[in-house]
Amino acid sequence: MATGGNAIRGTRVGSGPMGEQDHGYHADRIAVSYWDGLGNETVRYFAAGLPDEEIPETIDHPQSGLPAGRDKANPPELSKNEPYKTHLAYVKERRTDDEAEQLLDEALTQLRERRGQ
Repeated sequence: MATGGNAIRGTRVGSGPMGEQDHGYHADRIAVSYWDGLGNETVRYFAAGLPDEEIPETIDHPQSGLPAGRDKANPPELSKNEPYKTHLAYVKERRTDDEAEQLLDEALTQLRERRGQ
């Protein structure tokens, strides 16, 4: 049984000659390392011409979820999450009990005037 060769078997249409290494233009880039509080490193790549102030100082580490910074010796601290507050808690931060009572009296007075009492 003779085996016939098929020159295009296993290649993509329009891929060019077999063994072609250049598949487009590769932009210059720089590698920036980030470390989290556990000492884990992750590398992000940025365009080589990007100004330094546009490269973020901190990111979220993809494995640990902790904040990661560019300084290995001083990784960023985990920020304290503020507990969930209800709408009433925010109102109480802005108003004193006396102000709340005054607003309630004004609202009740307006309601009574509309009802004709």
